[in-house]
Amino acid sequence: MLKLYQNIKRLREAKGLSQDALAKLTGYTDRSSITKIEKGQVDLQQSKIELFAKALGTTSRELVGWDDGLPVKKKGVAINVLGRVAAGTPIEAVEEIIDTEEITAEMACKGEFFGLQIHGQSMEPRMVEGDVVIVMKQDTAETGDIVIATVSGTDATCKRLKKYRDGIELIPINPSYSPIFYTNAEIEEKPVRILGKVVELRAKSF
Repeated sequence: MLKLYQNIKRLREAKGLSQDALAKLTGYTDRSSITKIEKGQVDLQQSKIELFAKALGTTSRELVGWDDGLPVKKKGVAINVLGRVAAGTPIEAVEEIIDTEEITAEMACKGEFFGLQIHGQSMEPRMVEGDVVIVMKQDTAETGDIVIATVSGTDATCKRLKKYRDGIELIPINPSYSPIFYTNAEIEEKPVRILGKVVELRAKSF
């Protein structure tokens, strides 16, 4: 079972999870339990192995190492596609799930992801009504990133981000729409919140 404990540590580090975070995801009170598990000092029951596999974005077979060296096709990880995200509503609490998309296990190990259906014309011609974007959950982004953000209580919007010392600009791709600049004070007052960074576009239109 040594491979199991090595894989838990390797995948935890690859996913950027602290031992405290992994402990919470798997029902332990603190990181000391995770430290012992990663050192192979604790025997895990199958139910716990499955919890670790889910938290680390893999399968229990792969976590244990049973699939090592075998020509096994790597399974993707299903994520929810949301029809809309209302401002102030945590992604986990959104109930308007309209579909699912599959991402690779390698991608899933890098963080938390969700899909969002594009509405409106502001990102045409690159993204059109009905397309789905794959979004990595994060509350910061860099200039040039396409982000999902909420502004002043509106539903989530998809725009390109440009950062300045005194604020940010949310920029549509469609030249018929104008960029909107927000000062640092407005970012806090309205507020303007980044929900995630778009990492992939899955066009649904033909």
